[in-house]
Amino acid sequence: MSQVMTAAPAWTIPEFLDARENNHLFIGGADATALVYKFGSPLFVFSESRIRANIARLQAAAKEVDRPISFCYASKANSNMAVLKVVRDAGIDVEVNSGGELYKALRVGFKPNQIIFNGTSKTNEELDEAVRAGIYSINVDSIYEIELVEDAVRRARSELNSGLPPARIALRLVPEIGTRSHLGLQTALLTSKFGISSSEVLDAFRRGLQNPELIHVCGIHIHVGSQTPDVEPFAEAFKSMWNHLMTIHRETGHTLEHINLGGGIPVNYLRDRSQADQLPEHERDMLGADLEPSAVLKEALRVARESARAAKAEHLLDRLTILLEPGRSIIADAGVVLTIVRNIKRRPETEDIWLLTDAGYNLLLSMNNYKWYYHLISASRACEPLESEYKVAGPLCDSGDVYFDIERHGRLPDYRLLPRDVKPGEVLALLNSGAYSLAQMFPYNGRPLPAAVMIREGGRADLIRRKDTYDDLVANDVW
Repeated sequence: MSQVMTAAPAWTIPEFLDARENNHLFIGGADATALVYKFGSPLFVFSESRIRANIARLQAAAKEVDRPISFCYASKANSNMAVLKVVRDAGIDVEVNSGGELYKALRVGFKPNQIIFNGTSKTNEELDEAVRAGIYSINVDSIYEIELVEDAVRRARSELNSGLPPARIALRLVPEIGTRSHLGLQTALLTSKFGISSSEVLDAFRRGLQNPELIHVCGIHIHVGSQTPDVEPFAEAFKSMWNHLMTIHRETGHTLEHINLGGGIPVNYLRDRSQADQLPEHERDMLGADLEPSAVLKEALRVARESARAAKAEHLLDRLTILLEPGRSIIADAGVVLTIVRNIKRRPETEDIWLLTDAGYNLLLSMNNYKWYYHLISASRACEPLESEYKVAGPLCDSGDVYFDIERHGRLPDYRLLPRDVKPGEVLALLNSGAYSLAQMFPYNGRPLPAAVMIREGGRADLIRRKDTYDDLVANDVW
């Protein structure tokens, strides 16, 4: 039998993830293996206390700067209703990206003035819903979309036969700012599909100010992208928006109420660095980023103050609220995917041992799309040393459903380290998997989607999503 570790594993997080004396992984005080036996496998597990702790970290950062800060949770990261309720109860606002997310935010109890709406391709129906709800801001993605919002206001006033106030809008910019994140996660480049380019900003504001009885331009927005490891892109984005704000005020006399710096605050996916050396250097830097939100806010305000003093425009800065849209940094490390090893096989020709689990990329799409690294441990033997290499794969009828980079570009480790002699029936855990997993899952191969639980105070596990049945697979089919 393998010896049990004496020191706590590097992946542990006090009061959230730990390895107990019985050799099992515990999540918020709940035995992970017992959760699987009760709720089935695969299983999503979230921690209410960790979500709250991540939000408290952001709120503490806001107190370190002398400026009004508003956090709007990016619900696209995970819009489960129980998750949204925890976020709401923790005292922050919300950002939505569709009519469905808007519906869920309102349904769970967010007030309209707590909601901002992003998106490149909003439908007329979605704009109607946002306008009628009277949300804080619709972030328009093009000059053309300004007209669509105006039309939505006209429709609402006509159909409701009421004096609906002007819709509040902010202009989303794309100022050509790169980051060291994955290219698919960078959203402030001219090659991305998002936003209004810098050469169009003045025209966009002039267009937005043409019909003040229909729309009110309240802010400006940039999102540099997800998992940004450095403070400089945030500061550059804020400076760009601040300079545009001053130009708009000088040219039109219009004063904006807020600058929205978007999301992108990273999560450290490499708390345990046992396999970090097997990743390319740029991937290690991105996945292992440990950027404090207070550093982002302080540097952004520093460059803005310099510009404000130089332009003698401190009075504009004093009136400004800063918005941020954290998603990943709130929910990623608060979620774990548990999965059972269902099959094992050995390849004599390569000497590889394959572990076949019941969690595929239909639950963890980023592992396939971006070759995203989720640290894998044994929940059944969490205290034991990682002594053996395994090829690990999911259950889907697709050769790309593997926990390594099948394209051989080295973006994921070729093997996963686990205790010696892993056998079918053992429970494994994919850590830091709370963001962009549950929200993106899909029933490929006719696999019913799994249950999800929220661990409450005292280790109580509440079901927050029931496991799908076969009937759910055909519920919307017509034959």
